[in-house]
Parts: sequence; structure tokens; C-alpha cells
Amino acid sequence: MSSTTRQLSTETTSITTADKWKRRRDIPIAILAWIGVVAVILWAAWHIIRSLLILTIAALLAYALSPAVKFLQRFMPRFLAVLLVYLLALSGLSFLIYLIISNAVHQIFQLSLFLRTELTSSGSGQPTPLEQTLISIGISQSQINDARQQIIVQTSELASSAIPFLRRIFDFVLDTIIVAVMSIYLVIDGGRVNRWLRTNMPQQLQGHTLFLLDTLERIVGGYIRGQFTLAFLIGLLVGIGMSLFQVPFPILLGVLAFIFAFVPVLGTFISGAVCVLLALTKGWLIALFVLLYFVAIHVFEGDIVGPRIVGKAVGLHPIVSLTALVAGAELFGIWGALFASPIAGIIQVLIAAFWTEWRTRHPEAFQKEKEQFPEVKALIPETIEASPVDKPTSSSE
Repeated sequence: MSSTTRQLSTETTSITTADKWKRRRDIPIAILAWIGVVAVILWAAWHIIRSLLILTIAALLAYALSPAVKFLQRFMPRFLAVLLVYLLALSGLSFLIYLIISNAVHQIFQLSLFLRTELTSSGSGQPTPLEQTLISIGISQSQINDARQQIIVQTSELASSAIPFLRRIFDFVLDTIIVAVMSIYLVIDGGRVNRWLRTNMPQQLQGHTLFLLDTLERIVGGYIRGQFTLAFLIGLLVGIGMSLFQVPFPILLGVLAFIFAFVPVLGTFISGAVCVLLALTKGWLIALFVLLYFVAIHVFEGDIVGPRIVGKAVGLHPIVSLTALVAGAELFGIWGALFASPIAGIIQVLIAAFWTEWRTRHPEAFQKEKEQFPEVKALIPETIEASPVDKPTSSSE
């Protein structure tokens, strides 16, 4: 009897040892396999980056316009609502782009002539007003001469670059049409995708999936609409302000401020620096007024309008937003900085939601928390507490 028991124990030990070695062998193989899969995906994504970028922009546009489609869907069929929303949006955008580009191109040529005139010495050898201003702030004459030569070279090459510029405009228009068509299909089929997920997803995963889709639509769509609204306001304020201060090329500066408004934190400083430099041609007093005006715009953007329009949609603490901005810019450049805030907002909502679900499923681990830390519950948004993730769908439902 004892020999049989000993034999069974030996066989069990050998089986357990074999299983351990098998697991030790399989885990590195699985890790290497996943690394290979990720590497192949990244390699393919790098080679089709333009197509992925177009698809991403189309999805973002669909998220931004879907609330208007849902509103009009109450009064008309979804297909007509989609066509009406996109017709109005694209018509208004095309008209705005036409006005901006026509005026901006004209002012770009004027700017090049203006800089050549301001940095070209007169026949008497006297420095120009701009040269006098630059010399008064410590810039040497040799540096001014180098800058003059660079500007002359660049402006002389401006005409020769007209054909590549027109080709880039044509490519941009073509990409815009592709983005619009793809976005229309995404909006039209959005309801069908939701119904498919409701019908075909496992019942225990439906709550998580629908919560993820709702989070993406709410945060990404709200961020895009808010960012465009904020950028438009900043560009409008800069254009009007530069016109009032009689700074040269106000429309071009307004367009520049609109573009740089999409660069978090640094955008206003960059456009402000350009405006202040051009304001120096009108004297120190005008430049000082322009500087103070941009300080007011920065306060207006960061403390008044920004938190209400963009921050409310994303829901990030300023420290988290700045950390995400630095990390995104370091990893993916300007595109990483642009989309760092919404991605961080989505991650924050998902982490908070799944943490709340964990607390709900394991209440015994947090019995003393309410007594010791009553303020913890206030940190969890109400929308997350009421989310489908907190209440998994039961089989009886």
C-alpha cells in the first residue's frame, strides 16, 4: 500500500514538474509571438500611415457632427439628416477656406515685399525703422545683414514654388473630399454598428462595449467641437485686435493664430510672438499693447473659455493634461501633442470606470475606506458611477 502511494506521489510530482517547465517554456514563446504581431502591425501601419490618418480624421469628423445628425433625425430620416448636416458644414467650411486662403495668399506676398523693403537699406546708407528697432534691442548689423540675405533668397524662391504649392492645395482638396465621403459612411452606418454590437456581442461584454463607444463619442466628439470653437474664437480675436492696433497683415495673423490654437499650451505664445515682432514696426508702444492683448487672450483661453469648452469635454486635471501633452509630443510629435488630451481623457474615464466596478465587486476590501477617507467618493464622476460598466448585464435581462 505504501509503495503504491509512493509511486502515485512520484508520478504526481513528475507531472507537476513537467507542467511547470511547460508553462515556463510557453510564456516566453507567447510573449515573443505577441511582440512579433505588434511589430508587424506597426510596420504595416507605418507604410499605410496616410490612409490611417485619413480614416482617423474621417472618424473624428463623424464624432464631431453626429450630435447634429441625431438632433435632425427627430424631424427627418437619418439619410436626409446626414446629407443636410454635411452639406451645411462643408459649404460653410469651403466658403470660409476660400475667404481665408484668398486673403492670406495676398497678404503673404505683401509680407514678403514688406520685409524686403524694411530690411533693405536706402541709398543714403541710413538704417530703416525696423533696423533701428532691432539695433536698439542688441541685434548687430551683421546679424541683420544675414537675415536680409535669407529673406531676399526666400522671397525670390516664392514665385518658383507656386506650382508645388498649387499641387499641395489640390492634394488637400482631394483628401478633404475623401475624408468627407468616408465620414458620411461612418455616420450613416453608426447606428447599424451599434445594433450589431448589441445583438452579436456576448451579453456579459455588452455593457463594457457600449460604455466604451459612449465614452469615445462623448470625449472625442466634445474635444473636437470644443477645440475648433476655441481656435475660431482665438483667430477672430487676434484678427480683430491686430486690425485695431493697425499691425500689418491682420488677416494672415488671425489665420496663423487659428492654426496654432490647435497646439496646446504653446500655440498662443508662438502666434503672439509673431504678432509682437510685426508690431515692433509700428513702435514700442504698439508692441507693448499687442503683448498685453495676447496676455489677455491667453487668460481668456486658459482660465475662462478653455475649461468650459474643452476641459469640460475631456475632464482632465491641468497636471495630467500637461503630462499627457509632453508625453504625446515626445512620442509622436505635433500629432501626439494635438491628440494627447482626448486620449488621456478616455484613459482616465476607463480607469475610473473599471476601478469603480472593482470596488462594486469587492466591497469587503473597502469597508473602512468610507470612514477613513470620505472624500474619495467625491473624486468619482457621477456619470461613471451610473455607467453600464458598474452594472454588468445579468443573464435574466
